[in-house]
Amino acid sequence: TTLQTDGIGSRNNSWEGKKGNLFFSFVLKKQDLPNDLPIQSYSIYFSFLLKEILKEKGSKVWLKWPNDFYIKEKKIGGTITNLSGELVYCGIGLNLIHTQEQFGFLDITIDIKSFLKEYVEVVVQKNSWKKLFSKYLLEFELSKKFRATIKDQKISLENAELNEDGSITINNEKVFSLR
Repeated sequence: TTLQTDGIGSRNNSWEGKKGNLFFSFVLKKQDLPNDLPIQSYSIYFSFLLKEILKEKGSKVWLKWPNDFYIKEKKIGGTITNLSGELVYCGIGLNLIHTQEQFGFLDITIDIKSFLKEYVEVVVQKNSWKKLFSKYLLEFELSKKFRATIKDQKISLENAELNEDGSITINNEKVFSLR
């Protein structure tokens, strides 16, 4: 738990984290990821793995497409991934404490050190995308109550359909993860 300044959010938004929250990043080689994982779904994959661990610990956290952590109707964090050659860079931020009115925070207490150790162990297991996707497909229904920014416009996800590669089809157009 440190202070984060000059963080990067989606669509070049800045992200500033307050002391007491969790921010971490890691780098993996593409070859260390599941063979069936589409590049455009890296953020969903890393986010969903983290969400599953939190759920096992009793949290009601869910994943809004494509990579935002929510408790009920409030965003509590997110994931951003970047690809550079054969390396995948992933950064994750999670509110553990109350920061601003529009954002929520994690509904359970976690031991950060053991939580991160558990997360790394799960990531290196190379769980298949197909297995993870089947679980995420059910949870995607929760995203339909929200909007997403697509091509600089807030669009309702009410009629969006999740595709097997992690993209959505909305208004007859295929849209990939924005982050």
